[in-house]
Amino acid sequence: MNELLKTTLLGLFFGTFGTTLGGILGVFIKKNSNKFLSFILAFASGLMMSVICFDLIPEALQISSMANVIIGIILGIITMIGCDLFVEKKFNNHRGIEKNSLLKTGIIVSIGLAIHNFPEGLAIRFRI
Repeated sequence: MNELLKTTLLGLFFGTFGTTLGGILGVFIKKNSNKFLSFILAFASGLMMSVICFDLIPEALQISSMANVIIGIILGIITMIGCDLFVEKKFNNHRGIEKNSLLKTGIIVSIGLAIHNFPEGLAIRFRI
């Protein structure tokens, strides 16, 4: 099997496996407390921050210059601020939707994951 196709299929499987498993567990765990959800969000963000700090940034610095890494980080931050403002604007326009910060967080995280998968796919393609 072509190496690129094999890498793509493995990335697709493992990229969706965790989300699918979490969704299935979420259906069966009937704990709807904000404390539990806050813990899960904090755990996920801590996990992602450790991956960024200890894996992605050092690897990016090996491949490119400090200036390119900083520009990439700043562009990512600006993109997510834009997504946050976009979601906030959409929520404010719909008066029937109750102000639910956890729903907004979920939408922003989903948008961030979708945007994040595009350059990640490019990175996998050009690393092979």
